[in-house]
Amino acid sequence: MKRHASAVWMGGLRDGKGAFSTESGVLKGIPYSFSTRFKDEPGTNPEELVAAAHASCFSMALSGALGNAGFSPEDIETTATLNFEQTETGWTTTSINLEVVAKVPGATNEAFLEAAKGAKDNCPISRLLKTEITLNAELL
Repeated sequence: MKRHASAVWMGGLRDGKGAFSTESGVLKGIPYSFSTRFKDEPGTNPEELVAAAHASCFSMALSGALGNAGFSPEDIETTATLNFEQTETGWTTTSINLEVVAKVPGATNEAFLEAAKGAKDNCPISRLLKTEITLNAELL
């Protein structure tokens, strides 16, 4: 299975602008800019999208882990906070903190924490953040 997204950037870093789209069409021509990424201008940015992907992936993985342990969660709410900081090597994602609150009838705290740790370690987005990245580039 392959999933696709594309982005276009026009202009310089600070005065340019871009837009991204997903293959499904759910996100189509969504604008982003230097100001939405590095300042407080309304709009989205790549880091926010990574945080959203991680929160949703983790929630699904936790639901699966709890189900495998014999529990049926009623509600799982996850917030992913991505820390994006200026370092010696440039802007870097330095950490992601996952906070989860869930209603899981019959689950003990120990069973819930074990499932949550497994979901954190094994959700595909957690693994993505440790994966090899390849590149093909062509100058026109």
